[in-house]
This record gives sequence, structure tokens and C-alpha cells, in this order.
Amino acid sequence: MEKFKILIVDDEQDFLETILKRLQVRKIEATGVDSGYKALEFLEKHDVDVIILDVKMPGIDGIETLRELKKKKPLVEVIMLTGHASVESGIQGMQLGAFDYVMKPVALDELLEKVRQAYDRKVIQAGKA
Repeated sequence: MEKFKILIVDDEQDFLETILKRLQVRKIEATGVDSGYKALEFLEKHDVDVIILDVKMPGIDGIETLRELKKKKPLVEVIMLTGHASVESGIQGMQLGAFDYVMKPVALDELLEKVRQAYDRKVIQAGKA
């Protein structure tokens, strides 16, 4: 398994804890935070390769978080998590620089494949920078 670092940003505590455990079992370095504000704070002190970012969160939502993330860390790849009602938000996220979006609930294998693809793109982009 490649050595990449993932940040998961989701206000649903059960989802966050479950996905973190499932990634850590696979020996993937993953950290979770429950808000856009905490994600931005975390990124000031830590580097990550891929961010899994929920669109619908109280306070600063996923789209606004994405805007701020891309200003501070343009090479980090972001995968948006959307519900059925917010596919438009996933598409909007891609227009703002997200790598892709997935709909909740998402199978872990599908999510990991997206993470690998996003990580590969980050490595290529970083090589060009």
C-alpha cells in the first residue's frame, strides 16, 4: 500500500469514526475532523495528500472549505462526499478544483480507489510544480 496521508472532514461522528477505523485497519494514515474550520486549522500544521470532504456541514460548508483549502494548499487533492440531494454540490466542487465526488453511502473499496487516483494525480502535479 502506498504511504499517503488522508484527512477526513465530516460532521457525522459515527461515519467519521467508522471510516477512520476501516482505513487504519488497512494501515492507511488517516486523521478525522468534524468541521471545515478544524480542517483548515489542521492543514496549517500538517501536510496531507488527499482530503475527503463532506459537502453538507454546519458552519463553513464543504464548498467554502474547498475554496479556502485550494487557496492555501493548491496541490492537495479533494474528494467531495455528497448525499443524493447535493450532487450539484459535488459538481460545483469539481469546478472549484476537487478531484472527484462520491455519493454517501460509499463502499470503502470505491472510496479507496478514488483516493489512490487522487494521490497519483497529486504526485504528477507536484512533479510539474
